[in-house]
Amino acid sequence: MNSQHELSVAERLSAIDAAIADAARQAGRDAGDITRIVVTKFHPASLVQELYDLGVRDVGENRQQELSAKVDALRQAPAPGTEGLRWHFIGQAQTNKAAQIRRAAQAVHSIDRARIADAFDRAAADDGPLDVLLQVNLTDDPGRGGVAPKELEMLAEHVLALPTLRLRGLMAVAPLGEEPAAAFARVHDYASRLRAIAPDADWISAGMTGDFVEAIAAGATHLRIGTAITGPRPAQG
Repeated sequence: MNSQHELSVAERLSAIDAAIADAARQAGRDAGDITRIVVTKFHPASLVQELYDLGVRDVGENRQQELSAKVDALRQAPAPGTEGLRWHFIGQAQTNKAAQIRRAAQAVHSIDRARIADAFDRAAADDGPLDVLLQVNLTDDPGRGGVAPKELEMLAEHVLALPTLRLRGLMAVAPLGEEPAAAFARVHDYASRLRAIAPDADWISAGMTGDFVEAIAAGATHLRIGTAITGPRPAQG
């Protein structure tokens, strides 16, 4: 059997999509309700074009500089282009990068404090509302990204009051050293709390290569999958 290194991008994408469909069936869910975001961190813009040509419409980036560079490269590329491609910013955002991120991304998954939400709101142009998710911290370490669960409703109310942001749901990363199913069960509960005050905020961005099956079982609507589809990241100089 071929190793992941020897498979093509198309083969890896097909394998992951089959695994997502199987996990959805096991959970009694429709795979069509689950959005697969391909994380292209450290890969060139040409890979995004290849993914687009394979039918991918949702891609994710962790860093503003890389996000902006890829978006610019693809905008300047010759046909066939990438019309309808949605960029998701999934990394920790800095207030001084909010304008650049907003110009490049259609969704930001990592709103974890009022100050960063305000920065994205101030950065609005004539581009319609920005889809945002609240990142919740599943650990006891305040240094990790994410709002503390006890402050979830307070942050949600703040975001709901900002006119250029559209609150879509929650994002979370399962902590190392904990069973993903237990972590994602908490996310499911937090999502219910969020919908109590924002009924339309029904996205749950959870699950990566190693734990997307558990995330699907817990109700995840958006999965963030990288190297299992893109292959090994290029060496960084």
